[in-house]
Amino acid sequence: QVQLVESGGGLVQAGGSLRLSCVVSGRSFGDYTMGWFRQAPGEERDFVAGITWSGASTGYTDSVMGRFTVSRDNAKNTVILQMNSLKPEDTAVYYCAAQRSSRREYVPESVVEYDYWGQGTQVTVSS
Repeated sequence: QVQLVESGGGLVQAGGSLRLSCVVSGRSFGDYTMGWFRQAPGEERDFVAGITWSGASTGYTDSVMGRFTVSRDNAKNTVILQMNSLKPEDTAVYYCAAQRSSRREYVPESVVEYDYWGQGTQVTVSS
């Protein structure tokens, strides 16, 4: 069974940085395309960033472009979301997600295209 465990969330002032990690159990991590989503209270779960199985392609939602960076370390079964220049509107629960092997250089942005999800980690940015 595949399990995803996020860590690194917390409270930070506007302009600060956080580094989220997601560790994935199992032996197929190198085949998964990975995504980060976030959900604020009363809102839908929205795509933030993602990286393909090969690491060759990444994708970001417009509001985080230039501030967030997604990366992966296949040796550690880990995907990282480095978040800089944080804003109060970045406040949300952040979720890590994995899409089973597709071997496509394409980062899905819809929740329905991901097969496995973590429990989420809270990020709060104060003004």
